[in-house]
Amino acid sequence: MNELIGTLSDGTPVHRWTLERAGVRVRILSYGGIVQDVEVPDRDGRTGNVVLGFDGLDGYLAHPAPFLGALIGRYANRIGGARFTLDGTEHVLVPNDGPNSLHGGERGFDKRVWDVTEVAHGLRLSLVAEDGEEGFPGRLEVTVTYTLDERGALHIAYEAVTDAPTHVNLTNHTYWNLAGSGTAGGHELRVAASRYTPSGPGLIPAGELADVSGTRYDFREARRAGGGYDDNFALDKGVTAAPEEVAELYDPASGRVLTVATTEPGMQVYTADHIGEPFEPGAGIALETQHFPDSPNRPEFPSTVLRPGEVFRSETVYGFSVR
Repeated sequence: MNELIGTLSDGTPVHRWTLERAGVRVRILSYGGIVQDVEVPDRDGRTGNVVLGFDGLDGYLAHPAPFLGALIGRYANRIGGARFTLDGTEHVLVPNDGPNSLHGGERGFDKRVWDVTEVAHGLRLSLVAEDGEEGFPGRLEVTVTYTLDERGALHIAYEAVTDAPTHVNLTNHTYWNLAGSGTAGGHELRVAASRYTPSGPGLIPAGELADVSGTRYDFREARRAGGGYDDNFALDKGVTAAPEEVAELYDPASGRVLTVATTEPGMQVYTADHIGEPFEPGAGIALETQHFPDSPNRPEFPSTVLRPGEVFRSETVYGFSVR
């Protein structure tokens, strides 16, 4: 189902699509590719929305900073000093997080209206980022496909091609609250990561991969998530051709379970401690599957370089169940 929900200041229309399958309902906006609602049942069969969002377009326009439910690009997370050197050429980006570039710059993919076409059990979103946008080289053609499978799991499949060497790192910035209200600090989290990337000023990685053993970053066995996290976990599986399960989030009160499977090597866990009004701190947990922050300046990290003739591909699957 497709409905007009508003227009931007320049008159561009914004539509909302509703996907339903296997007892799961998902609403997606053409603005930012935003996942506005995900409705799933609890252990007693009562359906509720388990993501943070606004009722209408105006809320997203007034509060862009949390990136609620949005598609993020062309580079998710941070690039230190808002610059990188690729093939001997330095590229200066638009700094929008102190001296750093965050989530693609001032006008990242979260603030674009995507072209949307319907596919079987889902939607295909597309846009073009022109050479030089936000300082990034190369004309980048991007498609993101949202689908619900026969179990009601939400698949997000990303593809991109470029006409010049560039860096690409795409993700979705949905905040999950499986209780449907209050905070998510009481959720139990498991992450299959033996290492994480400690960060310095501005949340830029220091360059090392540190062992989680004996630290507050050890989620290899499920435990209460709590708060105070905005960190990249280096997933044990690394980059894979097909999605592999890497995380589970569980709300003991409702019985809802969220599983995360991905092809990506990293996952940023953000417990929304600084999300801002109208939400309270800790209102949700973002599990952003992606490559590592500042990879363009860290040759020791998995590469985010995309060259002409190559196809960037990534997929993440969010599964829902109860216990």
